Amino acid sequence: MSYLPSPSYPSPTPGGVTPLVAYPHPIAPPPGCAVLVVSVNRGPYVVPVPTTSRFKIDRRPVPIPGEGTWHIAVPAGPHDVRYTDFVGMPIVTTSVMAQPGAAHQLAFRFGGWRNRVHDGRGADVTRFGLWSNYSIALVALAVIVPLCCGFVSLVTTAATSP
Repeated sequence: MSYLPSPSYPSPTPGGVTPLVAYPHPIAPPPGCAVLVVSVNRGPYVVPVPTTSRFKIDRRPVPIPGEGTWHIAVPAGPHDVRYTDFVGMPIVTTSVMAQPGAAHQLAFRFGGWRNRVHDGRGADVTRFGLWSNYSIALVALAVIVPLCCGFVSLVTTAATSP
């Protein structure tokens, strides 16, 4: 007996789309709703950001399987849009005022120095953008190495003096 493969993405239903579900193809907004067109890049990391982080709209998780462009139906009105790490700490946040029947583009760019969000016109609409993992590691290394070297030299000097 063979089974039909389950679709990896939600398939559009004849009556419309389900709010807060990411579709890999353009969708028509349901009445009283808008569409967020979210583009997500991989980032310069060994493990891509979309696979390790969670995308949330108004603190509710929206499953986005990976990098690319996703279309999400949301109710009209103000929304808090963010990516969080695996423990819930915000990586990058923004706000959007969704107009009924409109498509709002957001491009989440995870970079080498800072994580940013840009709208459809290219304007930076980031409300909070955490430094990237690489820049945090660089700053931590710049602080920890001198402290450790100073401590080791202090212990070595104290051990060799009579």
